[in-house]
Amino acid sequence: MKAARLTGPKHFEFLDVEQPVPNDGQCLIKLERVSVCGSDIRHGYGPIHPEEDYPMEVGRPCHELAGVIVESRTDEFHEGQRVIPIAYPGTGGLCEYVLSEPNRMALLPDEGALDEWIMCQPSGTVLYSCAQMGSVLGKNVLVLGQGSIGLSFTMITSRMGARNVIAADLLDYRLEKSKLFGATHTVNPDKQDLTEAVMEITGGEGADITVEAAGYPDTFNMAFSQVKQFGTVMIFGIQSDKYVPLEHNYLMDKQPRIIPTTGARSGDPITQIRDMINLRNRGWADPAQLITHRLGFSGVQQAYDMYEQREDEIIKVVMDINK
Repeated sequence: MKAARLTGPKHFEFLDVEQPVPNDGQCLIKLERVSVCGSDIRHGYGPIHPEEDYPMEVGRPCHELAGVIVESRTDEFHEGQRVIPIAYPGTGGLCEYVLSEPNRMALLPDEGALDEWIMCQPSGTVLYSCAQMGSVLGKNVLVLGQGSIGLSFTMITSRMGARNVIAADLLDYRLEKSKLFGATHTVNPDKQDLTEAVMEITGGEGADITVEAAGYPDTFNMAFSQVKQFGTVMIFGIQSDKYVPLEHNYLMDKQPRIIPTTGARSGDPITQIRDMINLRNRGWADPAQLITHRLGFSGVQQAYDMYEQREDEIIKVVMDINK
């Protein structure tokens, strides 16, 4: 089968590898669409790894997948069904076929384009995190970062009934996008004092909930500086560095509830994706609006370069494995 892998820093090559064979309890899925995630860039594609790490595992880094079951050795799923699968650890999605199993697969409706349904994967992980917040009715929410994850937080918290959803980002095109996803206010901290803006919007109290959805030391500290006393700080963004300095006085002055949250490590990586599919299916929210670019699989190098460099006002790029 056709596959891609990193053979050097920021360099993909295509190769033919053996097609996987499902065992009892597994499904073989022919991938149709894959998408690039920020974590693929921050921890796989972006850093310059030691020379001995190359070439990397076939198919990595990529984990946002959608395809069709072509062989099922389970009772729960059958051939021809469309699914979002979670591949096994150590495998990636830059290939034609992957194996998965029922507790790692979300069934998709027969109707609608797969490149749109695949967006339920990243937004589903955010849905899990929003569930940890509790009720946001009447509360002020500040979302730091408006990439695909931050925009998903903006979309979901606005629909959960937040009084204000304040979107913050350094890129104006992302802030414009956030208005479509339900942001009531937008702030570019390069052009406007964030603290002054948040205090004005919240009547001098600060945000009830701050969401760190960017994964940078500055935004990590902003999440604590902008939260009100006894408020909630949600940590979603994954930092590149192992240690991130935090100003101690934020903890002592604000005494916030701190919730680090990653759906994939919750012990149940699939239910929130299934829930997001159901919510989109009934029209509650549409994460497909995250998509800004579509490419063929032959454009994998371009896709990752664009995502890393934030070219052409990119938010999400989906690749068609068949092209």
